[in-house]
Formats: sequence, C-alpha cells, structure tokens
Amino acid sequence: MFGIDLTDLGTWGTFFFFASVLAVLTFEFVNGFHDTANAVATVIYTKALKPKVAVIWSGIMNFAGMITSKYVFGLGVAMGIIKLLPLTEMMNIPAGESIALVLAIVIGAIIWNLGTWYFGIPCSSSHTLVGSLLGAGLGFQMIHGGDGVNWDKAKDIGMSLLMSPAFGFTMAIFLIFIFKKVYKRKDLFKEPEGENPPPFGIRVLLIITCSLVSFFHGSNDGQKGLGLLLVILMTFLRMQYALHKDFGDEKTRSHLSHLEQILVANKTGASLEKEFEKSILTITEIKESAKSIATADKKEKFKLRKKIQSLTKSLELITKDPELLPDAKVRSEIKGELKSIKKSIEFTDDWAIMLIALSIGLGTMIGWKRIVVTIGEKIGKSHLTYAQGASAELVASLTIGLSTWMGLPVSTTHVLSSGVAGTMVATGGVKNLQKSTVVNIGLAWLLTLPVTILLAMGLFLLLRLFA
Repeated sequence: MFGIDLTDLGTWGTFFFFASVLAVLTFEFVNGFHDTANAVATVIYTKALKPKVAVIWSGIMNFAGMITSKYVFGLGVAMGIIKLLPLTEMMNIPAGESIALVLAIVIGAIIWNLGTWYFGIPCSSSHTLVGSLLGAGLGFQMIHGGDGVNWDKAKDIGMSLLMSPAFGFTMAIFLIFIFKKVYKRKDLFKEPEGENPPPFGIRVLLIITCSLVSFFHGSNDGQKGLGLLLVILMTFLRMQYALHKDFGDEKTRSHLSHLEQILVANKTGASLEKEFEKSILTITEIKESAKSIATADKKEKFKLRKKIQSLTKSLELITKDPELLPDAKVRSEIKGELKSIKKSIEFTDDWAIMLIALSIGLGTMIGWKRIVVTIGEKIGKSHLTYAQGASAELVASLTIGLSTWMGLPVSTTHVLSSGVAGTMVATGGVKNLQKSTVVNIGLAWLLTLPVTILLAMGLFLLLRLFA
C-alpha cells in the first residue's frame, strides 16, 4: 500500500492501522464542513456567490491549499503537531497502548467538533486538536512519567491561538477605516439588496478573499490532520518512519560534514562554546552510526533518531539569538544545514498529503449551513455589508497564510469570527454586536481546551485498558 509494508502488523494490527487512518480522515472531513463557513459566509451573505457554488469552490481551494502546502509553505504546522507528543517514547511502548493514545486524540477531537457544529457555534478545530493532544500526552505522562507534553512547543502554539483572534478583531476595524478613507463609492458599504449580486468589482474582491481564506485554511488545517496521520505512521510502522529511507547516503554525510566544519571553525570564544562542542561530538556519533544504518535494528534506529533530535535542539539554541552568534552568515549556513538534516526525521509521503487534501476538500462541500447562519446573521445586529465581508476575509487570509509560513497552527474560526465582530464594531460600535452569540463563542473558546484535555485523557486511560 503506497510503498509501505504492513506485513509485520499481523491481522489485528493491520485492522487497527486502517481504523486509525480512517479516524484521522474523518477528523479532517469534519474539520472541512465545520470550518467551511469561515470561507463562504461572507460571499453567501453578500450574494457574491450562490451557496452551492461557494462551497464547491471553497472545497476545491481547500484541496489546493493542502496539496501545495509542502512546496509553498513547508510542513512546519504538521511537524509542530507531532512535537507536542513524546513521539520517540511512544515508539518504545506496546503497540496497543500507542493505538489507544492515537484513537483518544482523534475521537475526542471529533466529538467536540461535531457537538459545537450541531449547535451552530463557531469553534476552533485547532483548539480542539491541541486540547486533545495535550490531554492524551498528560494521560501518557500519568502512566509512564517523564514529559508527556512538549511544553515549549505548546506555549508557542498557545500564543499563536491566543493572539490571532485579537489581531483579527483589531485589523478588521483598521481595514474598515481604510476603506472609508480610500474608497469613496458608497456601494461598498451597502447591504445586499434582495438576491442581486454586488457590483462587478466588489464581487471579484469578495470571491478573491473567499478563495484566499479557503486556500490558506487548507494549508494550515490540513497540516494538522497530516500531523496526526504521521503520528499513526510512526506508531504502527516504527522502523519505516523512525528515519528517512535515504538517511546515511552520500548527500546526508556531506551535510553533516559541512555542518561539522562550520561549528569547528566558529566554536572558539563563542558564548555557547560548550554547546558547539556538544553538537560536534553528536555529529561525529551520527556519522559513525550512519555507516551501518542499512543493517541497524529497531533499538539502534531509535537511538540514532534521538541523537538527531538532540543535535537539532542544540543547533536551534545556537542560532536563536544573534547575540550568542553574531555572524549572520554563519547563522544562515547552520540553519541551512539544519533544515537538510531535520528532513531525516521530519518527512512525509505524497500519498498522505493527498488523502488529507481529499478529506478536507470533500468535507468542505457539506454541512456548511449551521455555522454560516451564525457568522452571517448572529454576530452583528446589522446585515454584513460588502466592505465588512471583504475586510473580515482579507484579515483572515493574511493571518492564516502568515501563520502557516511560520509553521504555527492558527484558528481560522476565531480569526474570521473576530474579524466579523471587528467590522461590526467599526460601523456601529459595541452595541452593534449580538451579545448572546458573542458570549456563546467566548464560552466555546474558553471551554474547548479544558473539555478536550479531560475528554482525550479519559479516553486514553479507558482505551488502554483494552489494549
């Protein structure tokens, strides 16, 4: 199947492998129809596109966003999801327990996503997934001790999820004021009349912003599902995904040797001289181990993987602060070699990207109406104007695109909802917001993390009893 070998899994192992993959694809399908409203609400409520046309077009753009993300943005979001969990430790526990952990994450996320969708509450799939990952990780820690969660990575993701709604709200207000100053035609600030589409230029603008939100949503949220799928592949097919199949070839050795030369030439007198020496020693050990990688057993591969992880942490520390390593050229060279070396433990297959892209694209084409109504009618007391729709989606697309480029998961739902709220405040003040809807969205925002953490933790502790 897709170039992977399932023969070592046995009958039940193969069954649970496909069940886990199906669960991830289901999560991404639910993510698609749960978040469709974020892209299509404004074009539907401004009459720029008919609902069926809007959701089909949004699905195509979500698919395109995910399928091209590897080449346009890189896979930083997917790898960030993986890094929340103690993946190397998970590779050493019994397969049944790993299965319980993966299913707890996915099932917990699906339950909360479906529940908020059913009640028409715009809720973040990103918050949902992160909460489930944290809950499963904490459950793992309760049983095995050590670090069940990468808290440094969790902090980075948490700041991204926290700041993005505030940014969307503020920038949407700012954009409305810019439109009022620059664009003198009053028709941009009108509500749609009947079923008539907006003027041609405004309609084009609204379709473009809808397309951008859909494309960037696919690239960001699709990678979250890809990260989950990679966790499954690394859990079930440990030997095949511990290290890239090309690790140890001449190209790998060349990158390691060049990196070693850079560090040796710049270690003397450096603020982090000990860190330099540690990295040089680790590179020497990796190069030695790489010579016999073709015949390495499971234990040796995992040991080598840990060494590569240790090396990447040291190099990231060395290049993090210009004051620690003032020479910008040297920092750039180290980062370039680091990027190449990280590919040996941070990689994916094209078929995995395609499956996720299809799931989120198809999911986008259904189930849109409940949350579209909330965004289009219930956040503000007045109907969305053309300027409000364009502003909210322009801010959302830029925020999501920038976050994907930085390798950070961001909530499309929260960014767009806060953007719509910002446009309402800009045109009518705080009194133009519907209090009950804003309160419901706020409660969902506050409850998602604790509920999904407890849900995923409980599911893991329950499921592992049957592992």
